Parts: sequence; structure tokens; C-alpha cells
Amino acid sequence: MTLIDVQTIAPQPWRNGGGRTRELLVWPVQGAWQIRISRADIEADGPFSSFAGVTRWFTVLRGNGVELSFRDKNVTLCAGDDALCFDGGDAPGCRLLDGATEDLNLMAMGGQSLMRQAVAGQHWNTPMAMRGLYTTLAGALRAPQGTQKVPAHSLLWDDDAAPGAWTFEPSQPTPGGAWWLGFTP
Repeated sequence: MTLIDVQTIAPQPWRNGGGRTRELLVWPVQGAWQIRISRADIEADGPFSSFAGVTRWFTVLRGNGVELSFRDKNVTLCAGDDALCFDGGDAPGCRLLDGATEDLNLMAMGGQSLMRQAVAGQHWNTPMAMRGLYTTLAGALRAPQGTQKVPAHSLLWDDDAAPGAWTFEPSQPTPGGAWWLGFTP
């Protein structure tokens, strides 16, 4: 498993000036990516970038939330809400509800992908070939291959995931703050 600390990744400013992104994982490393996981800081209203042919998962980690405007609907997302999955080519408009937000993105080109909240102490078992845990809370991941400490604000990723249940146990019993991520090319 690979452990990626968000604080070790330099933020890259967006071209439109509306925020910054920390690219946590890109696979494969060479050539066109099939999966990309990033942590974003949205600092101003504006449209999302268009990623045609990409399945995009998005959730608010911290802040008062956002309203995303699609052609046919508006969706409000706040910290603690389930992740939203949408066509990356749709590029919704984004309005901050009351100040900047910190967000998690998973983008997949083809294949099967997933992002869902990790409930403390609850088993997560998926047949996906690659899987990970993003957490804003320190804790421990229990997996068939052993237990791994996970610091706050980090991504733990296994690109050759062994079968079996994973369980996240945060150091502090705080609801929310951890997300299961999965991908099969």
C-alpha cells in the first residue's frame, strides 16, 4: 500500500483562478491516466473544468458547501453528504454557499469507480482491483494484509488490492471525514 500525505503535495493553481488542486494519485503514471484522485480547495465561484469521457466523483470535505448547476438540475453538497457521481463532460457551474471549501475528487476514464463514506468500524469489502481510503482523521486501517496507521489528511492506496474486508477505525470517534475509493480498469 502507498501512503500519500496531502501536505507533501504542492497545490497547483487553477487556470481560472478559482482554486487550487493537490493531485494525490494518477494511474498509470505513464501515458493517459485512467484514474486521478485529487484534493481541491475551491476559493471562488466558477465552472468546473470539462473532462469528456470521464466519470467524476465529488464530495465536500470541509466548508459550508457548494451548489452545482447542471443543465437540468441544481445540486447542493455540504460536508458529510454522500459523494456525487456525474459525467465529467457536464462541467457544472459551482457556487460557494458561504466561503471556501475543501473537496475530494475521483475521476475515472473507463472502468468502474466508486467513492463512498467510510463508517467507523464498519467493514468494506469490494471486488475492485484497486482501492483506497482518504481520511481527514487519523486512525488505523485493518485489512487482510495487516493493520496500517493512517495520519489525518492522507490517502492510503493499494493498486493490487487483495480480496477481503477493510475497516477504518479513527483515533477519535468523530462521524464523517473518511472515504472509500475504488477502481477497476
